[in-house]
Formats: sequence, C-alpha cells, structure tokens
Amino acid sequence: MKTLISALIFAATLIMAPIASAEAVSTDNQIEVNINVADVEELDKYLDGIGKAKAQAIVDYRNANGDFESVEALESVKGIGPAIIEKNRDRIVL
Repeated sequence: MKTLISALIFAATLIMAPIASAEAVSTDNQIEVNINVADVEELDKYLDGIGKAKAQAIVDYRNANGDFESVEALESVKGIGPAIIEKNRDRIVL
C-alpha cells in the first residue's frame, strides 16, 4: 500500500511539473505568453513570426533593459515591428 501511494504521488508530480513551470499558459484554448518571463523556446513556439533568432533577441533585450512595460515596447527589439505585434497581440501578456 505504501508503494502504491508513493507511485501515485510521483505520477502526480510528473504530470503537474510541466504545468507549473511553463510561462506560456492556455486559457479557453487561447495561448498566453508572458514576454517578461518566457524563455527562447516558448517565445519561438507560441508566437507567430518569432523564430529562435528573434526569440533570443527578445530575451537579450529584456536582460539588458529590464521587463517590457507594454506590448508595444517589443518594437524596441531589432526585427520586431508592428505587424508581428498585431499578429500576436491576443497572446502576449506582461
């Protein structure tokens, strides 16, 4: 019985770990990405028009200049313009 309980706790931990650590969350089938904490992989995966290079540029800019104070502040990142912001506006959160 003790082994079964331990196995169930371990399984629950494995299932919940990815949910607890993800910076991109899904609400009502809508992905939301917090651009102030998301890593390169999440930015690349969940934002349209953002590949690994632009995702890295976002992280580098954030590390050098601090958190973004608005969605529009992403335009300060080289390679990110109004079209990419508009394409992702409903996904980006701060």
